[in-house]
Amino acid sequence: MKRSVILGMVFLALLSGVGSSLLAQGKGSIAFGLSGNPDTLDPQKTAGTLTFQVVKSFYDTLVEPDMTGKLVPALAESWTVSPDGLTWTFKLRPGVVFHNGQALTSRDVKATLDRIRDPSFASPRRSEFTAIKEVKTPDPQTAVIILSAPYAPILANLASGWGAILPADLIQSGHNFDSEPVGTGPFKFEKWIRDNKISMVRNEKYWMKGLPKLARVDFQIVPERSVQIQGLMSGAIDAVEYVDPEDLPILQSNPNITIRKEQTSMILVMAMNCSREPLNDLRVRQAINYAVDKQLVLDIAYGGGKVGSSFMDTGNAYYTDFSHFYPYNPDKAKQLLKDAGVGNRQFTITVPQNYPLHVKAGELIQQMLEKVGMNVKIQLVDWSSWLARIYTEGNFDLTIIGHTGKLDPDGTLAGYGTDKKYVRWINPTCDARIKEAATISDFAVRKKLYTEALEIMAKEVPFVYLGSSYRYVAMRSNIADFRITPNLDSYDFRWTELK
Repeated sequence: MKRSVILGMVFLALLSGVGSSLLAQGKGSIAFGLSGNPDTLDPQKTAGTLTFQVVKSFYDTLVEPDMTGKLVPALAESWTVSPDGLTWTFKLRPGVVFHNGQALTSRDVKATLDRIRDPSFASPRRSEFTAIKEVKTPDPQTAVIILSAPYAPILANLASGWGAILPADLIQSGHNFDSEPVGTGPFKFEKWIRDNKISMVRNEKYWMKGLPKLARVDFQIVPERSVQIQGLMSGAIDAVEYVDPEDLPILQSNPNITIRKEQTSMILVMAMNCSREPLNDLRVRQAINYAVDKQLVLDIAYGGGKVGSSFMDTGNAYYTDFSHFYPYNPDKAKQLLKDAGVGNRQFTITVPQNYPLHVKAGELIQQMLEKVGMNVKIQLVDWSSWLARIYTEGNFDLTIIGHTGKLDPDGTLAGYGTDKKYVRWINPTCDARIKEAATISDFAVRKKLYTEALEIMAKEVPFVYLGSSYRYVAMRSNIADFRITPNLDSYDFRWTELK
């Protein structure tokens, strides 16, 4: 606590100069509290939600979801699909320019999609685009994407963060997009001071007339929850996502702060490394599921939500309830652990420290597991380490995280049932159902296949499925129209303004 107070005083002192400069600029700037550093600013090199939340402002995609989740034109003003579903023709919007002044053409679309499909580039989202056989450019305003086989999720993947379009010339010259993003987005990158802030300024030539409304946005990197709250109370920070429910009373008592409560499309889980003993024993994973009171974790750690029972957000049309498989039953958990011979073996729950709600959930689950006889410790790591060690390398026992929703169920489920995913859970039948569903456009048929896959995952539990939580967004009362993209949970500052 003392450390947080000192950090808060230092942080607010540093921002005192920022506040003066904001006033000097008029009502055109906001400071947004970000819980950690992105792992990169290259949209094709990441799978991190926090990164996409930042780079959403630098880049555009061919199509994008509106606030209802419907896919609408963006850089492509229209598109057509051949009867066999293999040829997608996109007509690009005229007059769009990149931040470096280069005009957008079909050549940029081809270079971008070739880049993410290149095995040597090793994008963590390459699999989302491997159905693309070829990209043709019959003229500067037309991009033709040819698929090797029908692939229902292709439009949703092009609309997601990793579908951001980059300038071809910079791709070819080896430009460092990791730290210097260049796109067509509403804001232009200014600077990134790691562990401090990421600054961006209005793109005066943005293709959406009259947008963005703000002159600049500064992402203030503030992992400490108490410092975020101090910043909100003082006005040094204008908005933050994911307020801890414990902090709601003090924020609600301030007339200058508005709280917005929303149901998220988050899939909150405790993931289990199924390749490690004894977690490779189904009885142990079942015991852990029986031992966790999921509603209590949601209520205390996340401020409420709807308990889930499969790897899909609870509001999704493809969600199926399997809660009858593993209801809260500590006695059954004890018996299964005894049968599996777990004994006093130690388990570690590794949690990203910049997400205090996950940390609190970890502490609650630790207590629940200890009550059924397990020996469990908590390990906190920074976000970059979590992405590298846990999500990429699969080096963990247990971890708590939230997976953002996707525009298509394939984006959520593809790869599960193979060793490509961090839980290292292998089930060929599940993998086959997921792959087959991606080739079919009919909703009823797809839902049947996904239900079969989700049932397998619900029974074999590579996760403890906690559910989908509420989100409490706090902002200064003079901020209007701050939007969060449905399903993707990305920040959209295009319409945001100061009243």
